[in-house]
Amino acid sequence: TAPVSSSYDDSSSGDSVVAIDNKIEQAMDLVKSHLMYTVREEVEVLKEQIKELYERNSVLDRENVVLKSLANSEELGQLSNHPTPHITEGWKARGGGGV
Repeated sequence: TAPVSSSYDDSSSGDSVVAIDNKIEQAMDLVKSHLMYTVREEVEVLKEQIKELYERNSVLDRENVVLKSLANSEELGQLSNHPTPHITEGWKARGGGGV
């Protein structure tokens, strides 16, 4: 019996390596596409939240103007003597800030 040539072994193992590389590349592409989809979804959610927060901020700004116009100077003086809590503290207390 003649010995099996090493070129046959090299070519079949080379084919296996190429097939494995292709499978790895396909898996990485799939992961990338899923990740990109998830990121795009999250960006859309965050854009909507930003829009809602801007709208809420506008309402609060208008409310603030009205309330200041109705307050007397003594009440306004009391407000300026009390430090305003940091904005994120109030937001976190209402359930915001989860990442």
